[in-house]
Amino acid sequence: MLTIAWGKVKGFWQEEEGLGMLEMILIIAAIVVIAVIFRKQLGLIVESLLKKVGAKSENFIDEK
Repeated sequence: MLTIAWGKVKGFWQEEEGLGMLEMILIIAAIVVIAVIFRKQLGLIVESLLKKVGAKSENFIDEK
C-alpha cells in the first residue's frame, strides 16, 4: 500500500504539465504580498527616486 502511494507521489512530482501556470501564479502572489507588506517603504523609495530624477533632469536642462 505504501509503495503504491509513494509511486503516485513520485509520478505527480515528475509530471510537469500545468506547473508553469501554477508557478507563475505563486510568484505573482508572492510579489503582491511583499508589495502590500512593504508598501510604505516602497512608496518612500519610489518618491525618493523620482525626486532625484527630477533634480538631475533640471540640472541637465539648465546646463544647456
